Amino acid sequence: MSLKDKLRGKLIIIVAVLVVLLLVNAGCSKGQPTTATNDSSTKKLDTVRVATPSAPTSPSIYYVGDELGFFAEQGIKIEYAGVVPSTQLVASVVAGKLDVGGAHINRTIAGISAGAKIKAVSANTETSQDIPHMVGVITKSSSIKSAQDMVGKKIGIPLIGGCNEYTPYAYMKKNGIDDPKSKVQVIVMPEPQLDQALRQGDIDLAMMHKTTDFIKERGEFQVIFSDYDIWGTIGGATPAYFSEKFIQEKPDVVKRFVTAVAKTNNWANANPEKALEITAKRANVDPKTIKPGHYAKDAVILEDTVTVWINLLTDFNEIKGGIKPEQIYTNQFNPNEKK
Repeated sequence: MSLKDKLRGKLIIIVAVLVVLLLVNAGCSKGQPTTATNDSSTKKLDTVRVATPSAPTSPSIYYVGDELGFFAEQGIKIEYAGVVPSTQLVASVVAGKLDVGGAHINRTIAGISAGAKIKAVSANTETSQDIPHMVGVITKSSSIKSAQDMVGKKIGIPLIGGCNEYTPYAYMKKNGIDDPKSKVQVIVMPEPQLDQALRQGDIDLAMMHKTTDFIKERGEFQVIFSDYDIWGTIGGATPAYFSEKFIQEKPDVVKRFVTAVAKTNNWANANPEKALEITAKRANVDPKTIKPGHYAKDAVILEDTVTVWINLLTDFNEIKGGIKPEQIYTNQFNPNEKK
């Protein structure tokens, strides 16, 4: 055999070996998972179940943060578990049907006073002068001009035992009326029905989650007071809470949740109209039915907010005495808290 033929034979063998090696390598890698990647879309997200916002009166932090990807950035998937009335949120979180609850701070305090093992971890809405939490609304022809004129009148509220009921009591008490609870007649009805009840004279004053400008623009009603007139900026907080069990078992999830809420709060304050539009789209409601929102900077819970409602609920025997702010909330999971 010539040298040329020998070289050709060796070349054929080398090529054959390379082909076999390539085939073997392909067979071994077939069906194998992708190696580590920085693409967050491949990471498994921790699910956090929340109540589906129903007929929202202000932008929903969950809808906004979900839409903008702020929760996903923190490795969290928000799961909407259906509509839950605010009166049942505490029980749903304790029972594990929801991971997170959140309504006005008075609900959190009352639940803990009754023995619920929950704790607030991130602030949501707050009051400002332009964007209060609640307003007391009357007709333009109403005889009510002051807190004293409310005595003996009918007050329409959406729910018993919440900010709806105790905000007007606090307003009357601040203006020198003792035992205001016994001096008015409270009538409970869904908030969307309060307008018509005012028009018909079925109630004399309605407690609404609206702004003064919102009421003024509609022309037929006027605002006589807001929660800002009673407490300034500290009365309208609606913090989110987890069960103590969830906090103990998944502290890292709680921390990441709070981080996402903080970013969403700050974005919503900087982009109020866009936050409103996102909420209206996700909730499939008319944007004109939603007022702008004002949110706690960095989602930090203020002790003054908790204290004012502990004191109010204690005064009206809604909760047992001796409840301390540290039983209600913690900022330990908030990276923005100034130690």
